[in-house]
Amino acid sequence: MGSHAERKQSFISKYVFSKDHKVIGIQFLLTSFVSLLIGGALAMAIRWQLAYPWQEVPIIGKWLFPESGGTVTPEFYATLVTMHGTVMIFFVIIPFLVGAFGNFLIPLQIGARDMAFPTLNMLSYWFYVPAFIVAMTGFFVEGNAAAAGWTSYPPLSVINPQGQDFWLISILIVGSSSLMGAVNYVTTIVNMRAPGLGFFRLPMTIWALLITAILILIATPVLTAAGIMLLFDRTMGTCFFIPKGLVISGEPYAHAGGGQPLLWQHLFWFYSHPAVYIMILPAMGIASDIISTFSRKPLFGYRPMVYSICAIAGLGCIVWGHHMFQSGMNPVLGMTFMTSTMLIALPSAIKTFNWLGTLWGGKIHFTSAMCNALAFVSMFVIGGLSGIFMAATNVDIYIHDTYFIVGHIHYVLFGGSMFAIFAGIYYWFPKMFGRAMNEFWGKVHFVLTFIFFNGTFFVFHILGVGGMMRRIADATQYTYLQHLQPLNVFASISSFGLGLVQVIFVLNFFSSLFFGKRAEANHWKANTLEWADTPSPPPHGNFDVIPTVYRGPYEYSSPLVKEDWLPQSRKLAETAGAGRH
Repeated sequence: MGSHAERKQSFISKYVFSKDHKVIGIQFLLTSFVSLLIGGALAMAIRWQLAYPWQEVPIIGKWLFPESGGTVTPEFYATLVTMHGTVMIFFVIIPFLVGAFGNFLIPLQIGARDMAFPTLNMLSYWFYVPAFIVAMTGFFVEGNAAAAGWTSYPPLSVINPQGQDFWLISILIVGSSSLMGAVNYVTTIVNMRAPGLGFFRLPMTIWALLITAILILIATPVLTAAGIMLLFDRTMGTCFFIPKGLVISGEPYAHAGGGQPLLWQHLFWFYSHPAVYIMILPAMGIASDIISTFSRKPLFGYRPMVYSICAIAGLGCIVWGHHMFQSGMNPVLGMTFMTSTMLIALPSAIKTFNWLGTLWGGKIHFTSAMCNALAFVSMFVIGGLSGIFMAATNVDIYIHDTYFIVGHIHYVLFGGSMFAIFAGIYYWFPKMFGRAMNEFWGKVHFVLTFIFFNGTFFVFHILGVGGMMRRIADATQYTYLQHLQPLNVFASISSFGLGLVQVIFVLNFFSSLFFGKRAEANHWKANTLEWADTPSPPPHGNFDVIPTVYRGPYEYSSPLVKEDWLPQSRKLAETAGAGRH
C-alpha cells in the first residue's frame, strides 16, 4: 500500500473511534441491528395488544406492568406506537441505508481512499449512538417515553410528560448526525471520483445516495428548527404551537398563546415526506445494482433511471400537504398537493419498468440478494399503488388515519426498504467481511419473511377500508369493528412469525462472520470498482493504485470480451474511453 499502509492503531482508535469509512459503515450496520431488535420488540407488543386486548403479555408482562397484572396499559400502548415508529424510521431504516451502506460503499464505488472529512464521518456515528440512548432513556422517566405518535402533533406533544423532552432531544441529535453524513457524501461524490468516472458512469447506488444526501440537507434543518421550537414551548413558556384558549382537563392552559398547531404539521411533513424518499431512494439504487448483476445484463435505461431519481426527489419536496388534507386547507391548495403527489407515480413507474426491462431476457441468478431485490420491486409497486388512493383528496378524507395508511407505509418501508436492506447485506457481506453468507438459509429466510410480511400487512388494507383507526388499543370496543377482530388476530400471528424468522437471518449473519465460505475479491463477477479493484475485505486506503474508469458500471454480457462481465476499470485498447453511458 506504500504511503497508504495502515499505521499502528490501538483497538479504540481502530474499531471504536475509527475514521475509516468501512469501519464506520459496519458500526452503523451492527448498531442498526440492535435498534431493529428493539423496534421489532415494540411492534410485537403492539400486535399482541391488538390481537388479545388487555390480556397478560407472555413472559415479560408481569415484570413490565406489575400494577396492571401484566397487561399493556392504555398509556403505555400510546408510548409503544410512538416509539416503534420513531425507532424504525430514525434509528433503523435511515441508519441502515444511508449510514451503513452509504459509508461503506461511496469511497469504494467512486475509487476514493476515504470520505472527504473522516473526522466528521466518525462524529456522524457518535452522534447517532447517544441519540438512540436518549430516546430509550425516555422509557425510564416519569410518564414513560413520548406518547403523541411519531408525528408528535401539538398540543398533545406540548403537554405530554417528561419523556417527550427526551424524544425531542434525540431527534435533534440524530438530525445532526444525518447532516454530518450528508455533507460528507455530497462533497466526496462531487470532488473525489476516480479519473474517468463521470457522473453518468456512477453506479445507481451512488446516484441514489447523492440525491438522498441533498434531500437530507434540504429537509432536516426544517425538522430541527421545529423540534427546537417545540422544546421551547415545553420548557421556556413560548407558544409557537399553543393556541389561545387551550383547555386541559377543564382548566385553561397556563402558557396558551397565539400559536398555531398546524404550523408544526407543515414543518414536520416538510421534512417527513422527503424522509420517505430518504428511506427509499438508496433502496432503489441498491436494487438496481443487484438486479443488473444477477440478470447479467446492462441496466435498462440508465439515464432515465437517473432522471427519475432526481424527479422523485424534487417532487417529494413539494407534496407534504397531502398529509394534511383534513386540516381545512384551501381546496385549491389541496388540488395542487394532490396533483403533484400523483405525478410522483410517473418517475416511479419509469424505474419499475426499467427494472422489468433489465430482467427481460436476462440470465437470472436467484441468489438471496436477487430474491430480496425482486421482493423490493414487487412490494414497492403494491405500496405505490395504494399510495395513489391517498393522493386523491376525496378518498383520503375517508381512509386518513385508518389502517389502510399503516398498510401502505409498511409496504413501502418494510416491503421496500427492509427487503432492499436484506438484499444489500447479502450482496455486500462478502466485500465487508471476506466471507459469504449461507445461501440456503438466506433463501429460507427470504421465503418465510415474504410470506409472513404479506400475511401481516396486506390485511391492514382490509382493516382500514373497514374503518379501523390507527393508534387504537382495542378494536373490539367499537361495535362496527368487532367483526374485523379475526383479521387482527391473523395479522398479529403473522407478525409474530415475521419476527421469529429474523432469528434465521441473525444466526446466518453472525455465524457467517466466522464460518462462512471464503469470498473471492470479485465474488459476484460484478463490474463496479469495489468488486473489480479491491480484495475482500478491502484494506486501509482501499486501493493500491486509484483505478481509472473507462465505461459505465453495467457492461454485462458485452460482446467485447469472452466473459459475461466487463469491469469499469478494465482497459480495452479498441474501446478506451468509450462506454454505453
